[in-house]
Amino acid sequence: MNVVIYGAAGSIGTAVAEVFARQGATVHLTGRTAAPLEALAERLRAAGGKAEAAVVDALDEEAVEAHAARVGRIDVSLNLVPRGDVQGIPLVDMSVADLTRAVTAGLTGNFVTARAAARRMAEQGEGLILALNSGSAHNSPMMGSTCPADAALDALVRSLAMELGPSGVRVMGIWVAGIPETLTIEKLRAVNAGIDEGALAGIHAHLDSLRLLRRSPRLPDIAETIAFLASPAARGITGTWVNATGMFVS
Repeated sequence: MNVVIYGAAGSIGTAVAEVFARQGATVHLTGRTAAPLEALAERLRAAGGKAEAAVVDALDEEAVEAHAARVGRIDVSLNLVPRGDVQGIPLVDMSVADLTRAVTAGLTGNFVTARAAARRMAEQGEGLILALNSGSAHNSPMMGSTCPADAALDALVRSLAMELGPSGVRVMGIWVAGIPETLTIEKLRAVNAGIDEGALAGIHAHLDSLRLLRRSPRLPDIAETIAFLASPAARGITGTWVNATGMFVS
């Protein structure tokens, strides 16, 4: 099995790559910076897995197509590329650029990578394209550009699933929000400069209180769920978003 992960060097990408490598897949790690990709690939290989690293800009159509051609058969394509979301600002106070950046980057990157995978998967008669967002299209005040960006990606996934289903290609998304291991000061300040340690602790506690299970999903939970969706046991599932946020009934 060939698994291509775009934006692979982050926390989620690393966890997912480790699970797929452990299951025997060849994991193709892509991103914009070589060093973290090479380090992750070497760690996976040292643990007995199969991994390749390549610098690929998911917004660059030619680069994505060229990499897909080198990989050849693609069984799973997963896009985890950051979109440049801006949060914590009332919509009426946001600039047009801050609102539209995540929409444009998220839709473009997911479309370009999904298209490259879909063309090859359709010829194979099988394959899985996966996207990820926070589920914030469902009425999330103060989430800024994340809401429209999530809504656009939700619609893209469902449309692709309907068009590609007759070819045997599955398309799904997973709603993920507030994974404790990813909610660091540095990452949160990238979208909301006013975050401090006290605010971070409050965010963690508040997120736990919002979950239906009163606990937030951890990285291993998310990685194993993604691997399950790619397994033969889930081969009848397509055209949906899997709710891993635990915040609402989907």
